[in-house]
Amino acid sequence: MARTDVLHTESLNVGRAIASAFCTGLIGVGLARFAYTPLLPAVVGAHWFAPSDAAYLGAANLAGYLAGAFFGRPISHRLTVVLLLRAMMVLATVSFFACSVPLGFLWFFVWRFAAGFAGGAMMVLAAPAVLAHVPSNRRGVAGGLIFMGVGSGIVASGTLIPILLQSGLQQTWIGLGVLSALLSVVAWRGWPQGSPPHVPPAGHVHPPRSTALRALYVEYALNAAGWVPHMIFLVDFVARGLGKGVAVGAEFWVVFGISATIGPILAGHVADRIGFSLALRGAFLLEIMAIAIPAMNVTSAPWLFASSIVIGAFVTGTVPLVLGRIHELLPHHPNEQKAAWSVATVAFALCQAVAAYGLSFVFAHSGGNYQILFVIGAVAMTLALVIDLVVVRRTPQEA
Repeated sequence: MARTDVLHTESLNVGRAIASAFCTGLIGVGLARFAYTPLLPAVVGAHWFAPSDAAYLGAANLAGYLAGAFFGRPISHRLTVVLLLRAMMVLATVSFFACSVPLGFLWFFVWRFAAGFAGGAMMVLAAPAVLAHVPSNRRGVAGGLIFMGVGSGIVASGTLIPILLQSGLQQTWIGLGVLSALLSVVAWRGWPQGSPPHVPPAGHVHPPRSTALRALYVEYALNAAGWVPHMIFLVDFVARGLGKGVAVGAEFWVVFGISATIGPILAGHVADRIGFSLALRGAFLLEIMAIAIPAMNVTSAPWLFASSIVIGAFVTGTVPLVLGRIHELLPHHPNEQKAAWSVATVAFALCQAVAAYGLSFVFAHSGGNYQILFVIGAVAMTLALVIDLVVVRRTPQEA
């Protein structure tokens, strides 16, 4: 009976830890990062910022995400991981309240960057901190539940923002801050206590100089660039570019978020059946087709909804595919797997930040041409697929 009680307690603790990590994904990425997409047309419509400046503020958040992903782990060596995660939840929450006060471009830039930094750090630290305490036979499900927080945040932002905007833009930012604060309270005390099962120290492990691995880093980075038009400009394209309004644009964002919620589970299920390499190639092909829809100026609602569904699913679904592909290439080297995943994550965040600034520049200097943004995204995704096919052809032993 005592043993049963211990197992029950351990299960409850793991469940609370998963819930805490889920909340950080919802706060740090689903809200702090993605809520700006459905807010962008409202920010422009309220004359807080010009369209080009508003786009640059979206890119500032991605730059902050890169910084958070890069510096999060080094900072955690000086502080405890739990303390840093709590600090990042507070920082993300404060950023919402700060953005409710329109004090100029620099003020917003700083706080959008801060929100991105918090999100990047939480995404780097939260899942590993929890999964280390999860039994190996349950880590796949646990990881899927954790990353569902991102999609849930997108759904929440797309659902709540049109409602909150009825009270005003300032009140909308405050409402997001209140929601973030409530989620922080839920997550605050749920983190694992004690040390995880012993793992041999990694030391200064570097991933091997594999052609297939290097290609994968580039493919993942190009994938990130290909998503930027949907991540930053989709709602604005529908709301202002097509003249449908913020409420209709938010509907596309909700669909995007629902797909992002179930994407990791579906992608992992397919990869378990056909292998991560083939699943990743199929993902690239589907994404090319989805981005081509707005790139070819197809503006009918069903086609645009299909585009939102596919890209939304792979914004989160590509994460387990790339991680699984790394495990395929390094099947017996867990420390090298972690090192390779770190390199892939930084490459992803760097290319996404560069693409966000680059596409914001193109948007500003093309007279607000949305179509060219999606063309660039489709080209980036096509390059990812071509690189993968070429590498597999030249190095079949690594495929």
